[in-house]
Amino acid sequence: MIEPTQPRAEQPPRVVAVVVTYDRIGLLQRLLERLDEVGSRPGCPLVEVLVVDNASSDGTGEWLAGLTDREMPDEHASTPVLGRTLAENRGGAGGFHTGLAWAVERGADLVWLMDDDGLPDHDCLDVLLEHRGGLDFWGPVVVDEADPGRLVFPIRLPGGTRVVHRMADVAAAADGEGLIRDVVIPFNGVLVTRELVERIGTPREEFFIWGDDHEYRLRAERAGGRIATVVGARVLHPSVGELGTPMLGGRTTYNHSPSDLKHYCMARNNLLNLREYRGWPHALAFVAKTLWFYTVTRPRPGRLALSVRAWVAALRGDFTGHRRYLR
Repeated sequence: MIEPTQPRAEQPPRVVAVVVTYDRIGLLQRLLERLDEVGSRPGCPLVEVLVVDNASSDGTGEWLAGLTDREMPDEHASTPVLGRTLAENRGGAGGFHTGLAWAVERGADLVWLMDDDGLPDHDCLDVLLEHRGGLDFWGPVVVDEADPGRLVFPIRLPGGTRVVHRMADVAAAADGEGLIRDVVIPFNGVLVTRELVERIGTPREEFFIWGDDHEYRLRAERAGGRIATVVGARVLHPSVGELGTPMLGGRTTYNHSPSDLKHYCMARNNLLNLREYRGWPHALAFVAKTLWFYTVTRPRPGRLALSVRAWVAALRGDFTGHRRYLR
């Protein structure tokens, strides 16, 4: 008599966290301590943490080099941490490009992507994993650690122009599964499946900063990736102030930054993203909005010239211009 075959239990996914850091060793150490606590919980599928250091000047590379013993089992239930220091600062885009490829090479089924200044709740990964199988690219809400009822990065709700800034509004907008579909704040505690990475590749490292995360989400969307924000999962994050400077009597906002580096990358990369994913009318509307903002709303001839240089570089496919603004 042949015994009936017992169904095989599903194997837990191999989750690898990728952290990109630059000159914030204190915040990095805080985050790694939290990830160690998460990974040490019984049954947690977080198997290791990969840290990509963007050539920090604050001793981060040396500190990471001293963590090699954590790769080996010892008496502590610690999560292995592996560090890789880049030869030069390649920005968040270059960091996540490197880290995501590294995680896939090391056999990750799911990659948990985050900047060094975030702090996931202890149950953040558990809550995210409840939606495994139904999503390809999904993440938590990112809240102000000093005011957890407020979002650090406001969410534009799908199907309209409404932007929400408070957790209460996010919770009210969620569907029956606790999701806001088609919306995610990339690289702040998001999970991405190995299958999606193999389908769409890694972030565009040449973008350096600003727009690389948005482009990756748009690329995932174009490829049919299932995207969502999980309202029950949280990452705490230091406040970044109010995003968006009002213009046209408050009817819209513009992402003004006092940093020439950030503005140059934003102007260059946003023009390319709009042209590629929304078409020339949207790209030209962005140009017009920029010209209006720095001519009427906040007159700055120098910023207009900087914008034009960034747009010309974008159309030429030149991704070297931002280097002149690096310190």
